[in-house]
Amino acid sequence: MKKLESTLVNMVGVLVCVCLIMGGILAFVNHVTEGPIGLQAEKALSDGIKAVMVSDQLNVTANDTVKETIDNKECVFIVHKVADASGKELGAAVESTTLGFGGDLKVLVGFNPAGEILGYTLLEHAETPGLGAKADKWFQKDGKASIIGKNPATPLQVSKDGGDVDAITASTITSRAFLKAINQAYNVYMKKGTDAESGATKKVATIKAEQP
Repeated sequence: MKKLESTLVNMVGVLVCVCLIMGGILAFVNHVTEGPIGLQAEKALSDGIKAVMVSDQLNVTANDTVKETIDNKECVFIVHKVADASGKELGAAVESTTLGFGGDLKVLVGFNPAGEILGYTLLEHAETPGLGAKADKWFQKDGKASIIGKNPATPLQVSKDGGDVDAITASTITSRAFLKAINQAYNVYMKKGTDAESGATKKVATIKAEQP
């Protein structure tokens, strides 16, 4: 009996030691990779802003966090206001998230000062490959249902709902979610940050074209 108790104690001791060692290794790996992952995310956002604003050289003059209650749920938007080298306002790139068919659908959409759509890119999605995932291209300027140049003052809707935007084939839910994200981004942008919980700073960053 004593031998059995001793064996159990040893086993528990070994398991505890293994857990502590593995925890230490994971913490170390997380610490080592945290910096590069953060830099990669910043670069991806920087490239995204350039893409949706259709310009290689921009000054990000403010990053405003805006919280809105939509359908009884708090939604968070980030408005990246941009200007050219002379300080002229070019509009803003807005991060907007809605619930798609497979999960969150996060869009970065660029608007000029008049509220017209300059471009967009998907930052995050869990849509079905070959179907809902086509939102990345479907609504682009050379896509099958371009929204580029449109002004969502009149909310964008798919044709099934009385709008003039053709839904992605067999992916109406994703299409609706995507257009909802665009419409919400427009509404937040046009408020110019009013009633926003703002984290704005002046001349936050300068985004320049990469040197060849």
